[in-house]
Amino acid sequence: MAIIVNLDVMMAKRKMSATELSKKLGITMANLSILKNNKARAVRFSTLNEICKALDCQPGDILEYVEDDEEIHE
Repeated sequence: MAIIVNLDVMMAKRKMSATELSKKLGITMANLSILKNNKARAVRFSTLNEICKALDCQPGDILEYVEDDEEIHE
């Protein structure tokens, strides 16, 4: 997938643990882990909004587009 989730980078910059963020967001550690490890297929805007509020950042600080090799060869 060409969208990279840099949630762990922002969490480190804000010195926030996964446990603390999951509590602030009201999501399970399992779901937070899915986001952090780039396993999510989708993110609700409401969740993205809460992440940005909790980490005092912009969506672009968390989400990054990187061209896939598959897309280049199509």
